[in-house]
Amino acid sequence: MVLNYIWVAFFLVAFVIAAVKLVFLGDYDVFPAMMDSTFSSSKTAFEISLGLTGVLSLWLGVMKVGEKGGVVNVLARLLSPVFTKLFPDIPKGHPVTGSIFMNIAANMLGLDNAATPLGLKAMEQMQELNTRKDTASNPMIMFLVLNTSGLTLIPVSIMVYRAQMGAAQPTDIFIPILLATFFSTLAGITITSLFQRINLLNRTILLTLGGACAVVAAIIWGFSQMDPDTMNRVSTTSANILLMMIITGFILAGVRKKVNVYDAFIEGAKDGFQTAVRIIPYLVAILVGIGVFRASGAMDMLIGGMRWCVELTGVNAQWVDAMPTALMKPLSGSGARGMMVDAMTTYGADSFVGRLSCVFQGSTDTTFYILAVYFGSVGVSKTRHAVSCGLLADLAGIIAAIAICYLFFN
Repeated sequence: MVLNYIWVAFFLVAFVIAAVKLVFLGDYDVFPAMMDSTFSSSKTAFEISLGLTGVLSLWLGVMKVGEKGGVVNVLARLLSPVFTKLFPDIPKGHPVTGSIFMNIAANMLGLDNAATPLGLKAMEQMQELNTRKDTASNPMIMFLVLNTSGLTLIPVSIMVYRAQMGAAQPTDIFIPILLATFFSTLAGITITSLFQRINLLNRTILLTLGGACAVVAAIIWGFSQMDPDTMNRVSTTSANILLMMIITGFILAGVRKKVNVYDAFIEGAKDGFQTAVRIIPYLVAILVGIGVFRASGAMDMLIGGMRWCVELTGVNAQWVDAMPTALMKPLSGSGARGMMVDAMTTYGADSFVGRLSCVFQGSTDTTFYILAVYFGSVGVSKTRHAVSCGLLADLAGIIAAIAICYLFFN
């Protein structure tokens, strides 16, 4: 519903501004420009969606191999001590733990479409444990905040979009997204734990979060000692090595379990084409709306106003041009994806704004969409502190993304 209002507003505001330009400024080119943008944006949306087919098939297939090879079960056992602390109301050994991990794992690998069905399954299982069916339980809220904070290990789709848009090194945003989404998730866990009075000061959580913070601090320190070229090369190489290790590891795990890895891969990959086709109308709709909005001059006015306000404070305002992606992300994944693509199209995939838009896209998730879909699937109407926790995590991710991109790309 929110996206509906936003989409309509794009066209109405664009039309009003274009009409004012025509009547008062004599700008006869504004309406032809708006119409041209609808055709070019539609073509761009289709080409991008078509280009995603192969990579979605690849990663859905790899995930299926990892699932049948037992990798997911091993990781679930390793994370069980942490999960029991973060979800104290879930009985130890309950099947929902596996569903939660599978959902988080899919999100970490950047497979949003694979994560949603697993997340819905987890919500159904948590609803079975919920004594107040119309009210969100503590485990539900913690689970949703982990989703909305956008914890991403491998931002596959974003790297593909960058490749589609002609980036010289599509993987150069890998480490920045990993760092930004870490801070977003850490903030989400901390804020939700304060609401739910979960004691994070225990040995398991402190070792886990402390270790993660130490690793992230070491990464930031290490990259801060490098010149830009070396930083870019090391980040890109690390990303590619990790991606290849995951694919190979999943395959070897399947072979070890005597799984027919080829058939398992095909089984998972079959969903790739359907997933790519499903996003075409959404991407066409949002890119056309954004294209019209930008062609009318409305986007320039909005960003100009934000930049003026920021410059009054004396702060560097280069990051403002990427803010449409950050502002749209809590509302709509497809909308933010459209903003990201539009930023790369307008400023260049390898520009600071293009890269920052990609990091914004990967550092948080669609808070309102996730809340609506997940809570709606189980009939929960009272969300308690879910919205506030999710949005605060988003804010932490945005701030972290800006700081990290200035470190890596400025």
